[in-house]
Amino acid sequence: MYRLVIGNKNYSSWSLRAWLVLKVADIPFDETVIPLDRPETAAEIAQYSRAGRVPILIDGDLSVWESLAIVEYLAEQCPEAAIWPDNARARAMARAVSSEMHAGFASLRSALHMNVRRPARPHPDGIAAAVAADIARVCEIWRAVRAEFGTGGPFLFGRFSAADAMFAPVAMRFRTYAIDVGPAERAYMDSVLALPAFAEWRSAAAAEPWTIAAEEVD
Repeated sequence: MYRLVIGNKNYSSWSLRAWLVLKVADIPFDETVIPLDRPETAAEIAQYSRAGRVPILIDGDLSVWESLAIVEYLAEQCPEAAIWPDNARARAMARAVSSEMHAGFASLRSALHMNVRRPARPHPDGIAAAVAADIARVCEIWRAVRAEFGTGGPFLFGRFSAADAMFAPVAMRFRTYAIDVGPAERAYMDSVLALPAFAEWRSAAAAEPWTIAAEEVD
C-alpha cells in the first residue's frame, strides 16, 4: 500500500493536490501528517525525503516528492484509475494547465494563503493588482477548458482528473477570501468543493490542533 506524507490539512495546498488524486481515484493509501512550521518539522520530513517538502509518496523503498511527479507516478502505476483525460488533446491540455498551476501564480499563493478553517470573507488588505491578474488568469483557464472539454461532466475535462486536483486549493482560496467570479467559474468551484473527498479533508482540517500564525491573515 502507498503511504502519503502530508502537512497540516488546514494549510498545505500541495498536500491536498496529491491526496485528492489518490482519494478520488480510490487508490488505497495510508497517510502520515507532519505539522508544518514547528521545530521538529524538518527532521520529521527528512525521514522520508531530503528535499524537505511535502507531499511525499512512499512506495516500498521509493520516495516520490513534488505533487506533479506523484501524479505522474500514480498515472503510470495505476492506469485503470484514469488520472488524466483519455483523449490525447485533452490530456495535453490537462498537463499544460496543471504545469502552469504548479509553476506559476506566485502572487496569488503568497497573498491568499490556504486556510480551510477561515470563515469566508474578503482579505483585510484587499486584492493587489498582481493577485487580481493571477485570479483573472485562473478564471480564464477554467472557462476555456470547460468550454472545450467539459461537456461530459462538471469538472474541467468533464470527469474529475489530476487537473482538478491541481486547481482544488485555488477553488478553496477563492471561497475563503470571497473572490468575486463569474457564474461558470462559480459552478466549477462548487463542483470541486462538493466532492466527498474534499468534505473529508475539510473535516479533518477543522479538527487539527495546530495553528501557523504567519498563515492567519486576520
